[in-house]
Amino acid sequence: MERLLARKKSSSNLSRKRSNSATSATPSDQKPREEKSAPYRDQRYETLLGTKGSFMVKSSLDIASESKTLCKSLLEGAASTPDGSLFRDDIFESTCQKIHNRNEARVIQDITRLIVPSAESVATFGAKHLDILTESVNEGWNNSIPFTSTRPQPDYSVGFRREAFTDDQLAKLSPFIGDFIAGDQSLFMATYYMYFPFLTCEVKCSAAALDVADRQNAHSMTIAVRGIVELFRAVEREDEVNRKILAFSVSHDHTAARIYGHYPVIAGKDINYYRHPIHKFDFTALDGKEKWTAYRFTKNVYDTWMPKHFENICSAIDQLPSNLDFGVPPLSDATGLSQDLVNLMQSGAGSASVPIEQDSQSSNAKQQGVTPDTSFTGPGPVKRRKG
Repeated sequence: MERLLARKKSSSNLSRKRSNSATSATPSDQKPREEKSAPYRDQRYETLLGTKGSFMVKSSLDIASESKTLCKSLLEGAASTPDGSLFRDDIFESTCQKIHNRNEARVIQDITRLIVPSAESVATFGAKHLDILTESVNEGWNNSIPFTSTRPQPDYSVGFRREAFTDDQLAKLSPFIGDFIAGDQSLFMATYYMYFPFLTCEVKCSAAALDVADRQNAHSMTIAVRGIVELFRAVEREDEVNRKILAFSVSHDHTAARIYGHYPVIAGKDINYYRHPIHKFDFTALDGKEKWTAYRFTKNVYDTWMPKHFENICSAIDQLPSNLDFGVPPLSDATGLSQDLVNLMQSGAGSASVPIEQDSQSSNAKQQGVTPDTSFTGPGPVKRRKG
């Protein structure tokens, strides 16, 4: 159980955070688009993921049959689409022409929400069952325990908000979450306000760059699936998630989209992570025949798959022991903020996020007595693929 504990942020990192906040105009949880994509542009990043047990291919064992049925129903199920959008039939072609050869920011501005709808926006328009969800836009996953030395920073991600869980559930999670506001890192968190992420979207502006987006999504969703697996292992229910799709990702540019499901293959103590291709298509072809395919798929994830996924997570949390005491300090009863955050605010830092991923990886590695991986060379022992 102790392997699941949250990892404290070192005081040296906190000092560097204060210094960086005073000199940088870019928030520490938000790197420029080119910078955050740089590690993933190297084709060897896929190999690096493989050395750690995450493979951007299907397992030879494939996904469980019920996950196959799930993918088909999510893809083919009906879902409402917005009226009066840039994907309206009479202006769709004009929309596509206007974003041709434009940058990623323009693609995101004009069409990303028509490819992957905002969970919070859908909730605002009346889907109250989605009020348990929260989303991040171009925010670093500072509160996740690193999988590689690169910190995920998805263009868009969705997970569960803290208020989705009961007080008893939060109390049981507390040793594994730590002082999340101060930046402790957890297997169960992405940002300080997002628990158990399950969807990411990455956007590019050329077909070749979609491979880069795929690597980014594979990394982020490996972290997401890892959290679910570790939770279920803690209560001896890992068989329930073996070869089951536990997260989804969408990569898209101005013409095409790729949808994937992400799942674990568990063999005893060994866990490997894989990616299942659900659908790849050009949404501009055939007069936009499939322009709403990804949108409908994502809404079906929210409406059909997510509630059961959340129910399963809650049932596993409920089985966690309630008498664990690893000396995790509680949040301040008076303010709801950790003392670290109070100190940061007084120093004018204005944020309590973990520093860049290499620093946090180094700190975590020192605690474990290992050397962190900070480049593509010397990634350490190769994890053999099983399945």
